[in-house]
This record gives sequence, structure tokens and C-alpha cells, in this order.
Amino acid sequence: MQSNKHYLLFLFLLLIGTLSGLAQEDQIISLPIKAEKDTIVAPLFPRPVEKDSISKDSTEITGANGGSPLLLDKIQYKAKDSIILSQKNQKIYLYNEAEIYYQDTELKAGIIIMDYVNNEVYAGRIKDSLGVYSQLPYFKQGEQVVIPDSIRFNFDSQKALIFNSRTEQQAGAGQLGSDAMKVYAEITKKENDSVYFMNEAKITTAEDTINPDYYIRVRKAKLVPGKKVIAGLSNIYIADVPTPIGLPFAYFPLSVGRTAGLLMPSIGNDPNRGYFLQNGGYYLPIGDNLDIELTGDFYTNGSWGIRSRSNYVKRYKYRGNINVTYQNLVTSQKGFSDFSRSSNYNIQISHSQDTKASPNSRFSASVNLGSSQFFQNSLGRVSSANLLRNNNSSSISYSKTLPAYPSINMSLTATHSQDTSPGSTDDGKDNIQMTLPTFQGSMERIFPFVKRDGIKKGIFQNINLQYDVNARYSLTTNDEDFLTGAMFENARFGARHRIPISTNFKLLKYLSVTMGGNYEDVWTAETFNQRFVEAEDPTQRGTVVRDTVAGFDRYNTYNFSASIGTTIYGTFRFGDDKKVQAIRHVMRPSISYGYAPSFDQFYDEYIGENGEVVQFSRFEGTLNGAPRLGKSNSLSFSLANTLEAKVRNKDSTITEPKKVPILSNFNISTGYNLEADSLKLSPLSVNGGTNILNNKMSINFSAGLDPYAIDNNGRRVNTFNIDNGGSLLRLTRANVNIGYRIDSEMFGKKDEEEEEPDEELDEEAGQYDYSAQEEINNPFEKVDEFGNPIYEEDKRKDQDIENPIFSTKIPWDFNLAYSATYNNAARQNEFGSHSIMVRGNIQLTPRWKVGGSTGYDFKGKGFTLTQLRLERKLGSFNLRFNWTPFGQYRRWDFFIGISSSILKDLKWENRSQPPRR
Repeated sequence: MQSNKHYLLFLFLLLIGTLSGLAQEDQIISLPIKAEKDTIVAPLFPRPVEKDSISKDSTEITGANGGSPLLLDKIQYKAKDSIILSQKNQKIYLYNEAEIYYQDTELKAGIIIMDYVNNEVYAGRIKDSLGVYSQLPYFKQGEQVVIPDSIRFNFDSQKALIFNSRTEQQAGAGQLGSDAMKVYAEITKKENDSVYFMNEAKITTAEDTINPDYYIRVRKAKLVPGKKVIAGLSNIYIADVPTPIGLPFAYFPLSVGRTAGLLMPSIGNDPNRGYFLQNGGYYLPIGDNLDIELTGDFYTNGSWGIRSRSNYVKRYKYRGNINVTYQNLVTSQKGFSDFSRSSNYNIQISHSQDTKASPNSRFSASVNLGSSQFFQNSLGRVSSANLLRNNNSSSISYSKTLPAYPSINMSLTATHSQDTSPGSTDDGKDNIQMTLPTFQGSMERIFPFVKRDGIKKGIFQNINLQYDVNARYSLTTNDEDFLTGAMFENARFGARHRIPISTNFKLLKYLSVTMGGNYEDVWTAETFNQRFVEAEDPTQRGTVVRDTVAGFDRYNTYNFSASIGTTIYGTFRFGDDKKVQAIRHVMRPSISYGYAPSFDQFYDEYIGENGEVVQFSRFEGTLNGAPRLGKSNSLSFSLANTLEAKVRNKDSTITEPKKVPILSNFNISTGYNLEADSLKLSPLSVNGGTNILNNKMSINFSAGLDPYAIDNNGRRVNTFNIDNGGSLLRLTRANVNIGYRIDSEMFGKKDEEEEEPDEELDEEAGQYDYSAQEEINNPFEKVDEFGNPIYEEDKRKDQDIENPIFSTKIPWDFNLAYSATYNNAARQNEFGSHSIMVRGNIQLTPRWKVGGSTGYDFKGKGFTLTQLRLERKLGSFNLRFNWTPFGQYRRWDFFIGISSSILKDLKWENRSQPPRR
């Protein structure tokens, strides 16, 4: 009964509670708790649990409707100050040093806003409290880099809208930098990875793209990165001033590496040949290892020239180039008395083999052949060095080494030598010598009386011998017969085999003795017989007829020689407390003896016009000549000297004295002929040289002194000059060469030990940069390809780095050379040559350089080739002026053009022509 009451009470309370709840369903009851909005919004991108504004974050983005991902990779982003994710705007805000990375796309900026619904980003600059913008956006996709003021980019379509973009385009094989094409555009639309459309663009190679010293203004353009820029109306601006130089459309190649294309010609006027187009043509690369350049010159009077230039290279194998030039020269006009027509040609070949390609064989070539007057009468510009060229030479060689003992070296060489001096072909004089080819073979030195790795001691163990052979096919011709069958008419063949044997040993401990002999075997392919033929008319003189005898022939010779010498040291001491502490004299005297028999067996005789007997050898006129007729038996003497002083060093901390050469070499030599019946003593030969003034001046001299007198006809007689009333030795020749160089560094302050800076003073002064000071004082540590100094930018903030100043230091150099040759062998008492030459350069400013060279010939009483040079760096431009004011090669040339090789055709040059001769 009691339990039933409890049960009824529970049902009653449950019913009351239910009815009460239904009665309050539409009412809101305020709670005494203040509501606050949660600042943490759950992002749609997965984020790490611990938030760090500067940590990297990666997200996987899905489509706007939650479908499959539209992006192909994760996006990584970070910022220095803040990262704000707005679910309401469906954007992410990155502020201060913001960065985003997606696949090959990299974006950095002051502020980045990312729309993760439309997969777009906006990047721009940030402004500080002073209103100054900083942190320009940096956009990189693949290898393309753009630095704009702002950018809007879509990850899906890869399209972008870029404002005030700045980019560098690599052109040719160069690297990005001063030689790259800089492109600035107000508005750029990126269509895809390979196409950009630009509006109001500036194209330049200047370093400063904001205020360039020159640029090409392009109204509208299409940019294909790494390939080309196709532009509409374009014209050049210099210092923001428009010029009339422009084109209705333009094409700028930007291909990386070598690209085929046209080469723009230079336009000008030649007073002798009329208007011209020079160096126009086509460039064609063939593969990665070869290219060809074809250019031509055309003149309105009919002159023309063509050139072919080719370069080839195989890494770790070889490299070289081939240049061929042919010119048709027309002077004046047809119908005039001075009209003439001639041709010029020149062939230059260079080939070198990498040493790694084959250690035991090598092929090389250096060819320079052509018309004798090619450089003097060539079309176009010719350097002054080539104008003074009086010889062309060539060499093509192949060498092979057999390394097994005894090693053998073999080589085949073809040579060419051509005299190009004026008048070299007058009177039919031959001026071209060639060998086609020369074979040279040699075996290394062997010691037959000692083991290969044994110690060589004594006269027998030091006996050694070698073998070498030289075979040549040689010819001499001239310009007219060159490359025709006539050039081989006087060709000669000859071979010489040689086996030298020698030994050396010590005698009486201090004397060095060398003894040896030489055996030669000479071969020839033809010989010449001589006979005298009397004239049919008794009143006429007879003639000597030479008959060519074809067929192999040979002769052999041998000789013997010995020499003895020693070294003598002498030191004169003055004391360690003296400035000059000692003088050291080193002498190396030597006496040599030589003997060779007469080889009469190779000589024949014929009866001359007056019945006299004339000896001749059938080998006379062959390539290696005839053997010796008459015995040789002679002594020779020589004395080599060096003289130097030991001088106390000015620096007291250095105890070792400094060696100062007084005479670097001083040599005396003469000889005595034991077989001669008169004039047995040879003239005394003296030569020497030294360097003085701290090696700034070099002096070299030589002289010939004859002990015998001469007769009234200038011939030597068997009477000593002193017995004929003269001096002991008669000066027959003398030569002296003096060179002197000074420069601004000689007068600069010497390096002094720097004092240790005061640490407290350093902190107060802001730690002054000593390395920067060193760069300011030494601005010419580097030079460009023209030899002009490159100024290192000053690290100090207040220095004008665009046009730095030298203060009181102006780099300069001055070179002086004096040369004189005196001849008095027959009492002519005259100078064979006597001249002085001067050359100097002055770097007025880091951008201005002037120089010149001249000389005076005291014998010819006239100036040598005189040149004045002026160079000016105009930011992105180079200006050069060269002037030869007088003389045979008087001329001038002026050039101003863009320094960069990309736009090197934007230039203006003018030159005068050499006077007619």
C-alpha cells in the first residue's frame, strides 16, 4: 500500500513537469552570462594545432563546392607579422615578408591576399609610417623572374595581371646581369607560361631600370620568354629624351644559346669607293659544336668583299676557328685614268687539341696566309698592329710519342712564311717559303754502358747517344705563282740523319769536361752537275751550265768537339754595418775545341774560262747544301759574368740583406782558327744586360770588336789594328736597347702597418669599415676586355657610385724605349737604326681614359707611327676615338655604341680612309 503511494506521487510530478514545459515553449529566458564572439574560426584548410605566424603551413585545397581538388600540389605559405584566415571573405591575408610556394611558382611580397575559392592571389607592396613603399613583389615561375609593383595571379589558369613589372631576359650564351635584356612594362598580361602581352614597355641593357640612361620605348609588345620580343612602334630614348631613331615594328631575339639570324650591316661613305654596307650577313649555328658566319661588304663603285667565319669546339677534345676573306678592290671609277682593279684574300686557321684528349699524340694548326698587301689595302677597319705587319707565318703539325723505352718522338709539320713588307716582290723576288711537310723524328738519350736506373759516374758510364732525322720538302715562290703548278718548279727534297755521342766528367775536382762527336748522313733526291761551255763568238765570255741529275744521292760527315769549364766565385765584403755589405762576382770561363776533316771526295773539278781549275760539289744547291771543303780546327773562348750587391734592407726588422743585380749578365767570347793561314783570331763579341731603378729600367747592349785592321777598301788584313796605328780593338758594331716604365703606383704611399683600432672608439664611431676604405684607395684592381680599369663600387653610403671620383689620385703609366744600332765594319761610321718610342695612358676619371704612342726615327728624320686614343664610358655606352694625325697610315675613326653584346648593332661609327699611295 505504501509503495503504491510512492508510485502515484512520481506519476503526478512527471505530469506536472510536462505540462509546465509545454506552457513555456514560445518564451526566451535571458541568462546572466555575457556572450562573446569566438575569434577562432575553424579554417577550411587543415592547419596545425599550434598556431605560429612565421611557421610554414601546407594546405590541400578542394573545390568551392567541396568536389575534387583543383590544385595539383600543396600550397606552402608564411609571413613575418600575421596570417589571418577569413571564412567570411574566404581569403587568407599574409602581411610583412609574405611568401607562397606552389609547384614551380614562388611569390614573395610585403602583402599577399589569397582567395582559396577562386584559387587566386594578389601581391603588393607595403607602406611604412613615412609613406614609403617597400618589399616589391618577387614572382618566379620556372626560370622566369618578374619584380612588379603588384600582381594578380590565378593558380588554375596560370594567368596573371602585372603592374610596373621588371624582368631580365637572358640573350645569347651570356649570363643574367649587365649583358641581359631588362624589360620594364607598366601593364603586363601573362597569358600562359610562354606568352606575355605588355603595354608601354621599356627595353634596355642598363643596370638601372627605373631611370636608365637609354631605353627603347615600345607601345605594345608580345614577349615570349627566352625566345623573342615582337613590338609595335618603337623608338630610342636617351636620358628620357626621345630621338627620331625608331621603327614601325621591331623584333628582339632573346634565344638562350646560339640562334640563326641576320647580321645588320654598317652604313657609311668611303671617299675612294663610295657609299657602302659593311659586315652584313647571316649567322648559322650547326649543332652544339659548330657555327658559321657569312658576311659581306658592298661599295657603290663596284668593290665588294665576302668573309666566312666558323668556330668549332668539342669539349675535352679540341677547339678552333676558320676565317676566310676574299675582296675585289676597285679604285676610282671606270673611264678615269686612276681606275684599277685588284683582289685580296686572307686565310686564317687555328686549331688546338686538349691535352686530355690524347697524351701521346697532338695535332695543332696556326695558319695565316694571304695577299702581301691584304692588311694595307683591305676593305674596312684594320688595326695599327696589322698595318705594320711585315710577315705572315703558318704552321700545321702532328706529333706522336711512343713512350716505351727508348721513347721515340715523331712529328709532321707544314710551314709557311711570307714577306709582306712593301717592295718584297719587286724584280721578281720570291717572298713565300713553304715546307710541305717536314718530318722530324728523335730517339731519347740512351747510356749504353750503365743500367737504365744506375748511377752514372765517370767518363765511360756517362757516354750517351741519340738519333734524330729531319726530312723536308721545301719550295720558294711568289704571290703570282702561289697555288699554281709553277710554285713547285724549284721544289727541293732533303733528309738529314744525325747521331750525336757525348760524355762528361770532372777533372781535378773543379773542372767540368765535356767531349763528344757528331755523325751526319745527308740524303737528296737530285744533284747538280756543272760544266763550262765556251762561247761560239771568241769575243764573248763562256758560261757555266748546271745540269740537274735526278735520282737518290747521299753524303756523310762527322766532327769532334770538347770543352772544359769551371765556375769562380768572388766576394768583396765591406762590413755588415755598411749600406752595401758585399759585392759578389761570378765568372764562368770555358774553352772549347772543335775539329772537322775536309770531305774532298764529294767534290769534282772543271776547267774554267782562263784554264783555271774550279772545284764544285754536285750537292751545291740542294736543300741541305754541300759538305765542308777544307779542314776545320779551332779553339773558342768565352767568359760569362754576373755581378750583384748585397744591400742592407731599410726595414730594420729584416735581418737578411737584399740582393741587387748590378750586371745580370756580361758575356765575352772569341775564337782562334788553327788551320787558317791568316786572320786566325776571331772578332771579340760582347753582350750584356741589367735592370736598374727597382727593375723599372732595363738596359741591354752588344758590341763587336775586331783586333785586325782594314785596308782602304774596307777589307780585313792580317795586321793587328794596334800595329797599324789604331787602338787595340776596333769597334765594328754596337747595339743598345733601353726600356723605362713608370706609373702612378711608384709615387703612391708605401704600405704601412695599420694600427689596431680602439674598440671603444670603434663602438662610438659605428665600427668604420676598413675594407671599404681599401677599395676606395685602390679602385683599379680589375680591367675589362679592352684593358680599361673597372671601378669597384664604394661601400660608403654617401659616395656617388654612378660617377665616383679619384680625389687626388689619377692612375697613369708611361713607357719609354730607346734603340740604336751602330755599324763601322768598313769605317762607314753610321747608325743602321736610331729611334726613340713613347707610349702612355692616363685614367682621368674612372670613365675617361686617354692615351697615345709615338716615336722619332733619328736616322730617317721623321716620326714613327703616331696614335692618339680616347675612351669614355657613358653608362651603357662606350665611346672611342683613335687618331693617327700624320704619316703613311694617317687616319681617324670614331665609335659610339651600346656596350652590351645584345644590342651591339645600335651604334654609330665613322672613319677616314688612308691616303692613296
